Amino acid sequence: MKKWLIKTIAIVAVTGISATAMAGGRYSEDRYYDYAPVLRADPITQVVRVDDPHKVCWTEEVTYHRPVRRPTATPEIVGGIIGGVVGNQFGHGSGKGIATIAGALLGGSIAHDVKRNRAYGYATYTEPVQRCKIEHDYHDEENLVGYDVKYRYNGKIYHTRMDRDPGNTVRVRVDLDLAE
Repeated sequence: MKKWLIKTIAIVAVTGISATAMAGGRYSEDRYYDYAPVLRADPITQVVRVDDPHKVCWTEEVTYHRPVRRPTATPEIVGGIIGGVVGNQFGHGSGKGIATIAGALLGGSIAHDVKRNRAYGYATYTEPVQRCKIEHDYHDEENLVGYDVKYRYNGKIYHTRMDRDPGNTVRVRVDLDLAE
């Protein structure tokens, strides 16, 4: 036989033996992928405290006090009379009339100033007011965080953690290394 034909047959034979040794997995240099049967897949859960805020409103009666100016001239009138009487006590003759008028004007002016500073009353009124606040209700939720997976490959049992349910098989990567 020709040399090139012998080399080709040898390459095909070696390649076929290697593929058989890899148990049907895909080969990539010194590693390949295969599938292993899953023996168990136990869910892993975590209890998480969840905040559930909600708005709570109610109506309450609120009382207000508002200053109110009393529209009356009584303080000025009384102040004028008192001022006139006091002014009348001073002065003689025609000066007595001027002192009385001056006392009345001064008394009325003083009464007006006092009224302006103190003549406020307070009106009280009540009205409904809506009040709101945020309340927090907490509850526990159980969240799925992954799976503890037990599988068998080449007669050995392995464990891993996965973020999803693997089903009946898991894909495994097999690394080959020369043992010396």
